[in-house]
Formats: sequence, structure tokens, C-alpha cells
Amino acid sequence: MALQLVIGNKNYSSWSMRPWVLMKQLGLPFSEKKLRFDFEAGSDYRREVAGFSPSGLVPVLLDGALAVWDPLAIAEYLHEQFPAAGVWPAGSALRARARSLAAEMHSGFGALRNHCPMNIEASLPEVGARVWAEQAEVRANVARIDAAWAESLQMRGGPFLAGEFSALDAMFAPVCMRFITYALPLTEASHAYVQRVAAAPGVQAWISDALAEADFLDFEEPYRTSRMG
Repeated sequence: MALQLVIGNKNYSSWSMRPWVLMKQLGLPFSEKKLRFDFEAGSDYRREVAGFSPSGLVPVLLDGALAVWDPLAIAEYLHEQFPAAGVWPAGSALRARARSLAAEMHSGFGALRNHCPMNIEASLPEVGARVWAEQAEVRANVARIDAAWAESLQMRGGPFLAGEFSALDAMFAPVCMRFITYALPLTEASHAYVQRVAAAPGVQAWISDALAEADFLDFEEPYRTSRMG
């Protein structure tokens, strides 16, 4: 099996981050193809991604002639292909809960996504403080995440949300990056969880690559005018 994962910029692409860190953390074999984001009609990105993804979006997992797109669909495909790898936790009830939380992350928390886009290289605590003060929906999103994490960690005893690192933690990894970039308030237990996710080898590898990109895309940067600005 020769798997290839097509992704976008590591500093910005939260959707790409999810399957990449999952596969890296679990030691699943794959190669990557990174496409620099450029969403203008007719751009190199648009032309290349159209050859891989019917949706025109990344990430896309390629297994020979088969293309699997969307992080949750990729996680399910990996679970089927590597059933002993720990993509999802063992036990039907725990798996169902993990999938429910992953799906909630996948489809929800729009205010946090919109006001705090992933930007691993940046440090924006002042922006985070302003967003926190002005955006009640962001505070509500964070409260829900805090509660979900607390319940999961209490049920399983950690260190991750379903015990060992799984697709559930991969789904929340970009959220952890947002909490670091914007220094949003968290409970002590959630803050410790964020640090554990950030320290996981698969996540560390992604962060290292994101910092090494030395790329600045103005359309991904609502709060800065340059990489170090």
C-alpha cells in the first residue's frame, strides 16, 4: 500500500493537519504532496488540486487510483485499512463517543474558526484578548470544548481524549494550535491537554515543518501585514 496525502500550507491548513498528524503519530506509512494555497481561478493550486480532489479541496488521501477526501472520511478509511493501529479507540461505546466529538468538531465551532484562524507561526495574545472580550460566541465555543475535554479526560484518565492518541485528538489538534496562538483562557486541565497534544511527536513534526515554511499568505492573515509583523 503506497499512500500519499495531498495537503496545503502547514502553517495555515487546519484541515490538512488532522490526517497528517494522525498518520505520523500512529506510524502509518505515507508520503506527502504539499500544494501552496492560492485560491484564485486558474492558479497552479486550483489546477493541481482538481486532479486529485472532486471537491477541489485538501486534504486528499490517495491510495493508487482511489482518492479519499475530507479528514473524517480519511480517518475512517485508515481505520479500515489499519484496524490495529488505534485510529479509533477500542470498544464500540468509546468509539461512538469519540466519533461523536470528532464530528462535532468537524461541523461546529464556527466562531472560533472564523475569529481565530490557525496560524502556527504567529503569536497573537493581544488579538486573542480582544476576541475573547468582544465575541460571546467564541467564549461559548471554548466553554463547550473545555467541557467536552474535561468529561473525556475524566472518563479515560488521559493522557489523551480517548486514552491513547487517536483520530479524536487529531481532529482537535488545530484547535490546540489556536489556543496557543491566541492565548485563549482555558481551565488548568484543558491547558495541560493542549500542551500534551503540542508535544506529541506527530504534532511536533507538523509544527516544525510549519515554522520552516517561511511563507506569508495575506488572505490567511486577518491580523498581520507580514510574517513577523
